Amino acid sequence: MLDKSLMEILACPQCKEKVHYNDDKSGLICDHCQLEFPIRDDIPVMLVDEAKSLSA
Repeated sequence: MLDKSLMEILACPQCKEKVHYNDDKSGLICDHCQLEFPIRDDIPVMLVDEAKSLSA
């Protein structure tokens, strides 16, 4: 898990809204943009090009 202070400052790079963990804590979700950013080796990859779209 990421440090609590890091989670408090992390934001979606596209809309700047707060992000939260997905169900299995393997990524961070932006509800506004419907994007999921991966976490690799305990490092959040906050790049729009690396994000997975959650919209159907």
